[in-house]
Amino acid sequence: MKSQMTKYLSFCLVFFGLFSSLSHSADIKEGEELAKKCIACHGAKGISNNPQWPSLAGQQPAYLSAQLKAFKKGSRKNPVMENMVSNLSENDFNSLATYFANLKAGSAGGDSELAKKGKTKFSMCAGCHGSKAEGRGIFPRLAGQHPKYIVIQLENFKNGNRSGGPMSGIASSLSSDDIAAISAYLGSIK
Repeated sequence: MKSQMTKYLSFCLVFFGLFSSLSHSADIKEGEELAKKCIACHGAKGISNNPQWPSLAGQQPAYLSAQLKAFKKGSRKNPVMENMVSNLSENDFNSLATYFANLKAGSAGGDSELAKKGKTKFSMCAGCHGSKAEGRGIFPRLAGQHPKYIVIQLENFKNGNRSGGPMSGIASSLSSDDIAAISAYLGSIK
């Protein structure tokens, strides 16, 4: 019991430290200026018009900052993103993350019949991504993302082209129909 309590307190301290360092080193105005380079793919005000790229508006700042760091380190692969972040600092990452997190998220929409099926399958995702897919800390907001983008990411987790936490195992348990339904549901959330 004491060991579990120690682990829990350590976990809380790491999370608290992550969030406090993010907010102290973030500058929204600087993030807005840096984000001008992101508009071509991620859209004005962080709402992507292309399902190839995610919307960043309303995204969890800790998640965004962690992903930018992963692209810079090369642990998350994408030649365009690796190049975009190569000259950015940790403060830049935090400022970008804070800027996008403070923008109003949108909804990409999705097939309404498929979304109804996906809503029933989403419960396995809610523990990390929130009951309304709003994201939690280092777990991303999925609500309102393009269904095609979500399908691609889940397929990448499933086939090993992307890794991260429990997602590979979860994605591998999903059929193509499950992935399509969950993705439609997530895209439909406002």
